[in-house]
Amino acid sequence: MQAKHHVQESHSQQAQAARLLLQANRAYGESNSGGLSHIQRLQARQECRVYLEEVIALEPNSAVALGLLGRVEMDDGQLENAHDLFNASLQVQPRQAQQYANLGYWALKTERPALAEQHFLQALDCDRQSAAAFCGVAHAKRLQGQFDVAYLHYRKLLETGAEWDSVYSGMLSCAHHLAVNKADSNLALDAIALLSHEGLPHQEIGRFVGAIIRQQYDLDNPQAEIFLDAASTDELLILALQKTLMPDPAVEELVVMLRRAILAEVAQTVELRDELQQLALAIAQYADRTGYALAAEDDEERLVAAVNDSLKAQIVMGESQEALTGSLMISAMYGALFHQDFAVQLGQWNLVDWPLALQPVLAASYYHRAEEEGIKQCFDEKAEELCLDKMDVPQAWPAWSKLAYRAESSLKSLMATELGLATDKLPDTLRIMVCGAQSGQRAMELASYLADVEVIAVDESLANIAKATRMAAESEISNIVFWPWSIAQRFVADGHQVHWVEVGRLPSPAMTELSLAALVNNAAGSGAVVHLHTSIAEQTTGDRQMRKLIAEHRLQPTRSTLRQLRRMVLTNRQDATWQELAQEDDFYSLGGCRDRWFKPQDEAQLKDLMAMVSNEVEWKLIKARDEDGHSLATKPVQTQIQAEALGSEVQSVMGQNLSVYFQRRR
Repeated sequence: MQAKHHVQESHSQQAQAARLLLQANRAYGESNSGGLSHIQRLQARQECRVYLEEVIALEPNSAVALGLLGRVEMDDGQLENAHDLFNASLQVQPRQAQQYANLGYWALKTERPALAEQHFLQALDCDRQSAAAFCGVAHAKRLQGQFDVAYLHYRKLLETGAEWDSVYSGMLSCAHHLAVNKADSNLALDAIALLSHEGLPHQEIGRFVGAIIRQQYDLDNPQAEIFLDAASTDELLILALQKTLMPDPAVEELVVMLRRAILAEVAQTVELRDELQQLALAIAQYADRTGYALAAEDDEERLVAAVNDSLKAQIVMGESQEALTGSLMISAMYGALFHQDFAVQLGQWNLVDWPLALQPVLAASYYHRAEEEGIKQCFDEKAEELCLDKMDVPQAWPAWSKLAYRAESSLKSLMATELGLATDKLPDTLRIMVCGAQSGQRAMELASYLADVEVIAVDESLANIAKATRMAAESEISNIVFWPWSIAQRFVADGHQVHWVEVGRLPSPAMTELSLAALVNNAAGSGAVVHLHTSIAEQTTGDRQMRKLIAEHRLQPTRSTLRQLRRMVLTNRQDATWQELAQEDDFYSLGGCRDRWFKPQDEAQLKDLMAMVSNEVEWKLIKARDEDGHSLATKPVQTQIQAEALGSEVQSVMGQNLSVYFQRRR
C-alpha cells in the first residue's frame, strides 16, 4: 500500500508540474508578443518565472523547465545565470536542439558570433528541421561580416515559410552590403519581396535595388534600348521609385529619360494613358524624395509650365477632380504641387477625396508640405525662410519612410546589460536628448522601442523638425518632441537635465552662438551617458572643392544653384575629384546637397566635445565599438583620447569612426 501511495503521489506531482509547465510556456509566449505593451510583457515574464520555479521545486531535474528559465534570465539580462541554466538542462537531457539554440542566442548577446554559430550548428545536428537554429546561423554569419552567406540563409528561411520580422530585417541588413554585378531574377524577386513587406526601412536598400535595376536595364551599355511600355509594367522599378532613393547616376538618368518620354507622349496625344499612370505617379513620388533634384531640359520646363497654367484655369473654371488628375500627375513629376500658383485652390479638397492611387503623390507633394508649414510657424526660426522663394525653402533630409525593426525594450535594461551600469536609483522615465536628430528616424526609434523614455530631438533644420513632428504624430509616438537648438538651450538653461545624450549630426559653423560641449555638459546629470561618434561624414575631396567654389563665388543654396552644382558633378563623375561624392546617398537629394555644402558639420564642435569627455575626473569611457559594431578594449581608446586632448602627437581618434559611450562620474 505504501509503494502504491508513493506512485500515486509521484504521478500527481508529474501532472501538476506538466500543468505548470504549460502555463509557463503560455506566459513566455505572451512575454514575447509584439501585440502587448512592454509592461504587460514584463508581467508575463515574471508570471512565467513563478510557474517555472514551482515546476523546479516539484521536479528539480526538469530539463525543459531549466531551459525555459534560462530564456527568462537571458531576457532579463542575467546572462551568466542563463548560461548556467542552459548547460544544466543539457546535463539532465543531452542533445537538445532547443538548448543548443539557446546557447547560440546567448553567445550572440555576448557579442561572440563565431561561438554562436558553433552552438547553432550543434542544434541543427540534433534537429535538422530547427528553423530557430537555422535563423541563428544566419544572424551569426551576418555579424561575422559574411553577408552573402547570411543572405542566402535568410532567403531559404523565407522559402520554407519562416516569414518572421527578424528574417526580413536580417535579409535587408545583408542586402545593404551586397555587390550586384549581373542581372539576376532571384535577386529581383528578393528585392520585390523586401519592398512589398510593410514595416521595413526600405530607404536602407536603395543602393541594392538600384544596382539590380542598373543590371536589369543594362545601363552600362550606351546602346541598350529602354522601352517605356516595358518600364511601366516593371514591378521592381515601380516599387523602388515609390519607396527608396537610389544613389546611382545611371539609374537617375533612367528615371529622367522615362519622365521625359511620358511628357513627350502627353504633349503629342494630349492624354496620359492609363497604362503609364502608375509609372508617372511613382516617378512623382521619387522626384519629391529627391527634393526635385532631377534635371529637366528647357523644353520640358516650358511644357510643364503650360500644364500648370492649364491646371490653374481648370480649377478657376470649377472643373471636376477627375478632369484634373492627369495634369496633376504630370505637374507632380517636375515640382511640388504646394509650390504652384493653384496650390491654395487645391486646399478645398481633403486628401481622401482624391482617387486612392493618387493619394500618396498628393500627400507628399501638397498635403504633408502644407501641414509642415503650419508646424514651422511655431518657431522663431521661420522668419529666416520668409525672404526665400518658395521653391528654395530647404527640404527635410534624410528622406525615410519606416523605422528600422527593433523589439521593444527599456533604456534601463539596455544600460544594465549593454553598458554594465547600475540602474536601481534611476527614475521610472528617463529623458534622452538627441542632438542633431536630422529628420528624426533614430530619435523616433528610441522613442518607439524604449518603453521608459521621453525624447527631446534637436536639429538645426526647421524642415527636419517639421517633417519629424508630423511623422511622429502620424505614427502616434507621443513621448517625443522636436526642437530647434534655441529652445533646447533655453530648456537646459532653465536647469533641466537628461539621463542620456545621443550626438548625431553636428551643428554647422552658422550656429555661432551654440557650444555643443557646453550644452551637453550642462544637460548631463550625474551618471548620465553621452553617446557619440568620432568621425565626421561629408568630407570627400568633392565636398571640400564644392565648399571652396561656394565661398569663392558667394553662391546661395537656391534650387537652381544646387541643380547646377549637381550637374557639374554628374557630368564629370569619372574625375577623381568627384568620384567619391557621386557615390554618396546625400548627393541624390537637394536637401542632402544643401546640408553637405552650405551647412557642413563643424569639426571644432566635435573637438570641443571630445576634449570635454577626455577629462577622466568628470567622465569615464564605458564602451567603445568599431564601425562593424564590435566592442573594443576601453583603456587604449581612453588613453588615446586623453593624449589627443593634451596635444600629444598620437594617431587621432577623430576620423576612426568609433562609437563611444561616456558616463558622467558626478
